[in-house]
Amino acid sequence: MEESQLTYSEEELVDALKNKENKAYRYLYMNYRGALYNAISQIIPDEETAGDVLQETFITVWQNINKYDPAKGRLFTWLLRISRNSAINKTRSKVYKSQLKNDNFENYVNTLEKTGSMQSNPDRIGLRTQVHQLKEDYKNVLELSYYQGFTQEEIAKALKIPLGTVKTRLRNALIELRKQFV
Repeated sequence: MEESQLTYSEEELVDALKNKENKAYRYLYMNYRGALYNAISQIIPDEETAGDVLQETFITVWQNINKYDPAKGRLFTWLLRISRNSAINKTRSKVYKSQLKNDNFENYVNTLEKTGSMQSNPDRIGLRTQVHQLKEDYKNVLELSYYQGFTQEEIAKALKIPLGTVKTRLRNALIELRKQFV
C-alpha cells in the first residue's frame, strides 16, 4: 500500500508510534498538523513562532508517546493538550516576552515607508506643532525624549530635575497630547 493511502485506527497509530515507526509519525504529522497549528496560533499569533511551537509539540510527542494513556482520553485530546501547553509555556518564556518588548519600531517605520501607507515623519502630521502648544515643562521633556532621543536619566541631568519629575512630566505631557487628538 502506498504511504499516502495508509490509514490507521487510533489504537494502531498509537502502537506504531510507540514502536517508533517513521511511517506512523509521518501519518501523525500529515493528519494532525493543521488542527494543532490552529490551536497554537490562537495563543501565539506570530506564524513563525507558532510553527516553531508546532515542531516542538511533535518532538515532545515523539519523546513521550509511551506516557499516552488511552484510558484517560483520545489521542487527539492528548496532542491538543501538549500543543496548548507548549504554546502557553512559550508565551511565558523570558525569550518570548523579551521579543515582544523589543519589537523594533524602526521595522514598522521602514514597512510604512515602503508601502507608502502612512507618513512616518511626525512633523508631517503636525505633532511637533501640538507639542509646542503644551506647557514649557512638558514641551522640554518631550523635545528631549522623542525628538532628540534622550533617556529619562539624561533628561533629568540636562534639565537638572529629579528623575521622578521627568517621568511625571512625560506622562502628563502624553496625556495632554492625547486630549488634543481625541
